[in-house]
Amino acid sequence: MPHLVLLYSPDIERDADMPSLCRKLADTLIAQRDEQGRQVFPTGGTRVLAYPAAHAAVADGAGDYGFLYANLRMAPDRSPAVHRAVGDALAATLRDALDPLLARRPVGITVQVDESRDQVYDAKHSSLHPLFNRK
Repeated sequence: MPHLVLLYSPDIERDADMPSLCRKLADTLIAQRDEQGRQVFPTGGTRVLAYPAAHAAVADGAGDYGFLYANLRMAPDRSPAVHRAVGDALAATLRDALDPLLARRPVGITVQVDESRDQVYDAKHSSLHPLFNRK
């Protein structure tokens, strides 16, 4: 973890480079540091997934409206300061990438950060982590 899932109106793809946006968001997550300067998220566990909504209704439907919803799930026990810093950093990356689109037409962007404190099952199997945990 972290896993950042983007859900967006399909029309966003005509105006935004989604593969590039995913990379920028992953780099934003990897760059995050806590109060002691430690990397917040493991590089090998960082995932950004983007999906156009198969069906969507936005606002009253009377205009060329779009949306992008970004939900970050992270493991528990990070400070409120880290939560805010990560959310602010993701929002800034999204603004940087999408503000030109927002200047042309109405698009709503939401960023939510959740901790997965109450998971009832969590299994991991990865050959990615060892690539980044070498000292």
